[in-house]
Amino acid sequence: MTAALSRMPGASPFWSTGVAELSPYTPGEQPQIPGLIKLNTNEHPHGPSPRAIAAIQAAATDALRLYPDPDARELKTVLAERHGLTPAHVFVGNGSDEVLAHVFRALLKHDRPVLTPDVGYSFYPVYAQLFDIALQPVPLKDDFSVDPADYRQPNGGIVLANPNAPTGRALSLDGIRAVLDANPQSVLVVDEAYVDFGAESAVSLIAEYPTVLVVQTLSKSRALAGLRVGFAMGQPELIEALERIKGCFNSYPLDRLAQAGAVAALQDEAWFEHTRRQVMGARGILSQGLRDLGFEVLPSQANFVFARHPGHTGPALLAALRQRRILVRQFNKPRIADFLRITVGAPEQVSALLDALAAIVSPR
Repeated sequence: MTAALSRMPGASPFWSTGVAELSPYTPGEQPQIPGLIKLNTNEHPHGPSPRAIAAIQAAATDALRLYPDPDARELKTVLAERHGLTPAHVFVGNGSDEVLAHVFRALLKHDRPVLTPDVGYSFYPVYAQLFDIALQPVPLKDDFSVDPADYRQPNGGIVLANPNAPTGRALSLDGIRAVLDANPQSVLVVDEAYVDFGAESAVSLIAEYPTVLVVQTLSKSRALAGLRVGFAMGQPELIEALERIKGCFNSYPLDRLAQAGAVAALQDEAWFEHTRRQVMGARGILSQGLRDLGFEVLPSQANFVFARHPGHTGPALLAALRQRRILVRQFNKPRIADFLRITVGAPEQVSALLDALAAIVSPR
């Protein structure tokens, strides 16, 4: 056994150089336990548009023996029309995670480090490590908000989740504009996975700024996490770089069922509006209920809340809820280890969670 392998338990002599050093992203737990209240992965509680389900069923024909449209032209057209763009401004992929991976490789690999908040989506460091990109964390303010002034420093690109994950806090459109104005030579990636739950989208800035790239997903507000559809929007120069990476990686990223379901979901505006407003209403009830129990709750414009209790640690609350068959998310990371990230569930799930927490933090 070589010295390198002896330092890396479990490494195989058949692995490529550097694989053993990778630290893959750990997704939220997906247990198959009947009766579990699952509030740990920010899935939509109300389900996708019935029109999307019908479209997927209709697409399940003998045509599945044929390759799908590699350019997803109908989907790109629908997305472009919805956002006042052209199909040349749109890129699609298997969920926003795959899109972001292409973004890191196509647009952020430069001599200077990429700037991103020190508390943010934990996939960003994974991409940086995978593609050998220097990542420089920028501390959030004490209230866990982003200060645009902190991004006035040399960089090879900037990545902001907005609303941020896992904090749920959103930066205003003026704040996004301030970051862009301070960095005219850098690409700013705005990851808007949760934008439809109350934040302002940066899509309106695409016509004005050639360096802004907006990434969104149908997993959250469209309740299609199981379909894996994500997309990016920006000037054609940025989109072309993503297409080049896609063409070297997977020329058929979205299958026929995904394209059909995505188009139908985007066209069902009534279902989208109704269900997202339900989530936003339940978020208000959840946030106030947590405050009534003594929790500090960060202002959220996502489909989750981020909260901590002064009398209980995050790991202790996580374990106590799990004993009651309720799953939430807790991150063993600096600054946020005592916070719980709680998905906004259906009304009955919110009630059950608040009842459980009341029994934990205020036992009689």
